[in-house]
Amino acid sequence: MNLRKDVSAWLKNLIKDFTKISPTNSLRNETNERAWDEPLVGFSNGDDPLYREYKRHISDLYLTPLELFTEAFPKEKISDSDLTVISWILPHTAVIKADNQQETALPSERWARARFYGEEFNVALRRHVIAVLHEAGYQALAPSFSPLSKGITSERYGRASTWSERHAAYASGLGTFGLCDGLITAAGKAVRCGSVIARIEIPATTRPYRDHHAYCLFFSEGTCGACIDRCPVGAIGKTGHDKGKCSKYTRSVTADYMKSLLGVDSYACGLCQTGVPCESQIP
Repeated sequence: MNLRKDVSAWLKNLIKDFTKISPTNSLRNETNERAWDEPLVGFSNGDDPLYREYKRHISDLYLTPLELFTEAFPKEKISDSDLTVISWILPHTAVIKADNQQETALPSERWARARFYGEEFNVALRRHVIAVLHEAGYQALAPSFSPLSKGITSERYGRASTWSERHAAYASGLGTFGLCDGLITAAGKAVRCGSVIARIEIPATTRPYRDHHAYCLFFSEGTCGACIDRCPVGAIGKTGHDKGKCSKYTRSVTADYMKSLLGVDSYACGLCQTGVPCESQIP
């Protein structure tokens, strides 16, 4: 049996098992409901041309896997082909999605809990993957933990960041972008993403698409646009997603809501991810 395929299966099982058994996968409500269903996992190579294309297309400040790895391990002499990006998708549970479908202005309590406590699990998952890889003799890091991880301004797209979990997932064959900029995956769009970069050789997951909008009905067939009506502030239109308008709403109105509901400094919404044909599947 091919050893590299064994490593691929090992990592997939590692991520799925931790999601299944970890007590941190919780909404922290009275019944301790789970935040996430079984994850999807994909891989992309550090020398995938897409990562340099992101840098060219988004901003010179966007980081490649090699740049992030070199910051974490400055004494190592490697090339980008020595690296693999391990990417995963965490799908919301059916009950969380059903709750949020009913909302029109603010996220449901379950969705809000998943946004905050579910992301705490995502952080724990990153740490777990890194720890197990290190124990097995592989150097690894999480881009979101890097001191280089920060928000930036793209001349072309406005608000951006030095690393995007969704773009890593796209490169790793896990999904394509919708009209609202959400990632549409085999588990739908009501998801969160995470990634770890490791010095390990794993075959890249085949991307079953060529266009970054392939799974969105609005772009592929000229139909749908359901996410337009789901946005409470009109931040989604036929020309795409107004990140400024979206951010203003989430970081003020929904941030206040999160503070009053859970007593936490965070924000949430997700209305455009639920109550739409791509909520739980590729439409």
